[in-house]
Amino acid sequence: MRTFFLLAVVPWLWAGALQAASRQVLAFYYGWYGNPGTSGKWVHWKDVNEAKKDIGGSTNYPRLGPYDSHDPKVIEEHCRLAKAAGITGFIMTWWSQGDFHDQGLPLMLDTAQKHGLKIMAYFETIHPPKEPTPEGAASGVLYILEKYGKHPAWLKENGKPVLFIYGRAVGQIKVDKWERALALANQRYAGGAVFIGDQISERAARIFDGIHTYNPTGKTAGKSVREIQEWARAAYPRWVKTAGDRIACVTIIPGYDDTEVGRPAPRPNTDRHQGETYKALWKEAIAAKPDWVLITSWNEWHEGSEIEPSVENGEREWKTTRQFAPKFAKKPARPVSR
Repeated sequence: MRTFFLLAVVPWLWAGALQAASRQVLAFYYGWYGNPGTSGKWVHWKDVNEAKKDIGGSTNYPRLGPYDSHDPKVIEEHCRLAKAAGITGFIMTWWSQGDFHDQGLPLMLDTAQKHGLKIMAYFETIHPPKEPTPEGAASGVLYILEKYGKHPAWLKENGKPVLFIYGRAVGQIKVDKWERALALANQRYAGGAVFIGDQISERAARIFDGIHTYNPTGKTAGKSVREIQEWARAAYPRWVKTAGDRIACVTIIPGYDDTEVGRPAPRPNTDRHQGETYKALWKEAIAAKPDWVLITSWNEWHEGSEIEPSVENGEREWKTTRQFAPKFAKKPARPVSR
């Protein structure tokens, strides 16, 4: 589960001429769900009432029901839907070696390859969390890169595997110490990698290869559609400008509602406005001309930010993605440092 409006960033360590970045529409994806039928127990779902289509701690109810992230049929359907909507890849939540999320990556990679989708990990935390170090950060990302980075479905820029770093992990050792962590990782991983950090700042843009933020609901909460669009019209170009010649990402959300999770009030909830919030943010994202558009999220059901089809909203946001993603793909690419 997520905290809101955490910002972060990652560095381009290549010298040379500016080249066009690839055009990507990437959705944050959560492979942390399990049910008794596949995994032998409930994982992340709780208080499930399938008859009433209700799940405790979940704002909405998936059209696929309380599914299991290790179920090949579910992963097949997710990849099919994402590809049909114009999404080019999933950013997969990743926490530690051998855990439930890590175990699901091979199935996702193989299935994504069949559908022409790309996969990358969202590095959530440095281990050990109580005494994080640059060396610990490098060790964690190296595990991911060495185990999965050469898979044909892993997203690569200029031949280098891409890895996203979440704001929690960025904050554990602060941006400056990530400079050493990334230097160590690039020294030890043949050819190096591309790191996209969760922080929008000029300092982060000098250290990481690209910058992004996970969730802007801290700035859109409680606003009308017009106010949300006005905020995005001002903010998104600043994000792209801050990235400079690094990979610039703009994050869009259909809405945000984590009131079912039990977090203390008040909550930074962003109304979907019958689907108009998502449309407004898509329009401003395209106008800002970033390299990549990030969608929060494909399936973060606890925070009500999902675009995956639900009982409550049907295919509305999925259809909006299918409408706007091809428009973004047609825009000319922006030169970035290689």
